[in-house]
Amino acid sequence: MTGDKTIPQTLTIVDDPVGLAEKVSPLTERQIVQGTVVRVDNEGVLVDVGAKSEGLIPSAELSREGPAADVSVGDRIDVMVVRVEGEEGNIILSKRRADFEMAWRRVQNAHQTSKILHAMVVDKVKGGLVVDLGMRGFVPGSHVDLSQAKGRRFEWFVGQSIPLKVLEVDRPKGRVILSHRLAVEEDRQKRKGELLATLQEGMVVEGTVKRLTDFGAFVDLGGTDGLLPISEMSWTYIKHPSEVIRRNQRLKITVLRVDREAGRISLGLKQILEDPWQKVGEHFQVGDTVKGKVVRLVSSGAFVRLGDLDAFLPIAEAAEKRVNKIEDVLKVGDAIEAVVAEIRPDERRMQLSVRKMERERERKRVKEVLRQQEEESRITIGDIAGALLQQAVASASVKPPAPET
Repeated sequence: MTGDKTIPQTLTIVDDPVGLAEKVSPLTERQIVQGTVVRVDNEGVLVDVGAKSEGLIPSAELSREGPAADVSVGDRIDVMVVRVEGEEGNIILSKRRADFEMAWRRVQNAHQTSKILHAMVVDKVKGGLVVDLGMRGFVPGSHVDLSQAKGRRFEWFVGQSIPLKVLEVDRPKGRVILSHRLAVEEDRQKRKGELLATLQEGMVVEGTVKRLTDFGAFVDLGGTDGLLPISEMSWTYIKHPSEVIRRNQRLKITVLRVDREAGRISLGLKQILEDPWQKVGEHFQVGDTVKGKVVRLVSSGAFVRLGDLDAFLPIAEAAEKRVNKIEDVLKVGDAIEAVVAEIRPDERRMQLSVRKMERERERKRVKEVLRQQEEESRITIGDIAGALLQQAVASASVKPPAPET
């Protein structure tokens, strides 16, 4: 019996270095690639960049600050190909040069697209600030926004990250000029638009007092400034906002008006405080005599502080006689007494009168005099005779002085 022997089939895998090489893209000098850190030791950092062999970053090529780069195994980092050495294709890489190149690209892109960058201020020099963008950048003093700087000094920015707009890029000269002021203004306008779109009248919001003026205060609402008029700070008269609030104070305020077209916001502080006029009837009644202090003089009269509210004393009611100028009879700080002539809580108005008080007191004095005269007119002849008899008895009881010897 004859038959064919079964020959076992062996699967042979043949290396195809040519085909593998075709699949691995060749690396060229100054090319920036991304790789994975596979080892960190004293010699440097070994990085897998997808080539036939790993690339080495020498310690001196890790960062601009020195060999102490913050990299760990597994990190994905950008590196620049410095050179490919020998037949085995040893790859020398640089993270420092890649970071520098990527920084330039980022700055150039920001310049072309008007994008805002953020960078750390590392020094204050004559004429401006120096920032770290991965390379040196310069911010002229005229382009530094000092509105938030403590003491409005450049030194305040050192060590802080600030927003920047790129004004000029000159790579051959290694020059980058930036503007902090334009970046702050752009960011402010953006946040202002977002805030104006959400604010509604009657809302209670929080803000920080940014600036005090004679007519009020500007409050930073986190996207734009709102005006808090001096008349909306207190239910009583105040001469200056500093009597009620201070710079950098955090406040809760009410949104009174929002003008989206003009970009204006009007705020109120007294609206979140207890309104003393709502309970004025519990403390004052028409005809009451009250004591207060003059806090303000106007041509038509004077305002008098009565606890938590101010009442008005018209010039015609300031004295019993005619008054030409309120300053002729009163001055700020005077303590006065007057009668409550009128109360209108819905208008938050109370009127006083010194004239009526004086006339009422004069009327009472006249009445008292008339009463006394009436009592005196009731004396009879018997009362008179009795008084005379008492005088005579008193005279008779007085002994004459003894004659001198």
